[in-house]
Amino acid sequence: MTNSCDILISGGGIAGLTAAAAFGAAGFNVVCVDPTPPITERDVDGSDLRTTAFLQPAQALLEQCGLWGRLQAHAAPLQIMRIVDAGGDIPEPRVVRDFNASDISDLPFGWNLPNWLLRREMVARLAELPNVDFRPGTGTASLFTRTAEARVGLSDGSRLRCKMVIAADGRNSPMREAAGISVHTTRYGQKALAFAVTHPIAHENVSTEIHRSGGPFTLVPLPDWQGQPSSAIVWMERGPRAVELLNLDTDAFETAMTERSCGLFGPLKLASRRTIWPIISQSAARLSGERIALMAEAAHVVPPIGAQGLNMSLGDLRSLLDLAQARPEGLGDAQMLDAYHKARHAEIDLRVKGIDLLNRASMIEARPLRDARAMGLNALYSMAPVRKTLMQMGLGVR
Repeated sequence: MTNSCDILISGGGIAGLTAAAAFGAAGFNVVCVDPTPPITERDVDGSDLRTTAFLQPAQALLEQCGLWGRLQAHAAPLQIMRIVDAGGDIPEPRVVRDFNASDISDLPFGWNLPNWLLRREMVARLAELPNVDFRPGTGTASLFTRTAEARVGLSDGSRLRCKMVIAADGRNSPMREAAGISVHTTRYGQKALAFAVTHPIAHENVSTEIHRSGGPFTLVPLPDWQGQPSSAIVWMERGPRAVELLNLDTDAFETAMTERSCGLFGPLKLASRRTIWPIISQSAARLSGERIALMAEAAHVVPPIGAQGLNMSLGDLRSLLDLAQARPEGLGDAQMLDAYHKARHAEIDLRVKGIDLLNRASMIEARPLRDARAMGLNALYSMAPVRKTLMQMGLGVR
């Protein structure tokens, strides 16, 4: 064997990089690999123009692993989550309801950051940690486990011994497959367009989710861009319509997205490339196997509604980190990994099913069902205890 470590993290996306920073800051020897070097600039081909909203509970974890100080200056706070139903005959708001973080906390719901920038700052943080070895351009190729350790073959031909493998390598996780863990996948026939815009009317740190049909159209606050208010947009539509929108010329696309936004922020102007992503729900049958833990999209994938995806992933990370620190001598053993599965599986299952229902409601085409959706939003909002409970559940507060 050429080398060894405490933890091998397969995957250098946002979840994998955060895990590397967290376990590194906690004193574990970590190797993190990813076959694709991270793109850390906004306007180059292949950059990830989606954004991530770190909800309140994530801040303490980011602080703990030395990331928050790097991210705070770039983050746009999310004080209000606004839900708009525009399911009438014409695309205009008919029900608007604000969920305000001040109802449950002194802090905003969370903070929004562009994914390309997150990668830049996270990679810089890993470079500061002497016990973290980040190897971009190298992937995992094979997995061999015994009760005492895992042996992982890497794409550069080297092999590595570790106490625990963390699979944070995405929805098509090679390490999950190598461990023989199955997944259940739901396809919606939807795709999401992700891009940035500028607009004349300020967002005032309000995240706005507009429901009509096909899926939600969500504007998430960003810091100003070139002197103009700016937002990140995730526009979910049925697949053929999403591809059609992707291929429109800029003027026609700007007209279409301004109409879909109900004109709430004035004329929207593209401020980035357009990117497109398939929408699925997916959950792994188990979150662990011998010497391996699944986290993030290797464990669960949900449609981008309510900023749940990465925050579920950080819930996985918090659980793994707590268990590792409670019994460092048992890192990666059956007791630890069984406890991890037990701690996370039920909550993940509940959230995947809940977001599946919300997504199906947002896709509704039939007018009577759209009317029922608007009535349901009104009913939930009008009951203050229910409204507060929903907000707390969205943040992951038990």
